[in-house]
Amino acid sequence: MKPTLITIILLSLSNVFMTFAWYGHLKELNSKPWIIAALISWGIAFFEYMIQVPANRIGYTVMGIGELKILQEVIALSIFVPFAIYYMKEPLKLDYLWAALCILGAVFFIFRSKLFGA
Repeated sequence: MKPTLITIILLSLSNVFMTFAWYGHLKELNSKPWIIAALISWGIAFFEYMIQVPANRIGYTVMGIGELKILQEVIALSIFVPFAIYYMKEPLKLDYLWAALCILGAVFFIFRSKLFGA
């Protein structure tokens, strides 16, 4: 399997853990003291890092650091929006589209040399 595809798969998986670590406690542990939520979030984040670190190491063999970061941001938004809508029951907002278009612009600028050889 190509390093880019492995990186995308691993970053996507790590981002699911990250999203739950950062935001899942707002729904599931809202009535618990914040320290409990923090400790559980750290436990979830451990698994995120165990996937994210190898993903970035693999990705760095074929991408620059800026490309890795923008890729991670695209994945983060792709994971976050369904999480917010389906898990957190937030309304779908047009602002998600505008944010996605801004990220798409970032993708264009960071990858344009690979796309157009410029």
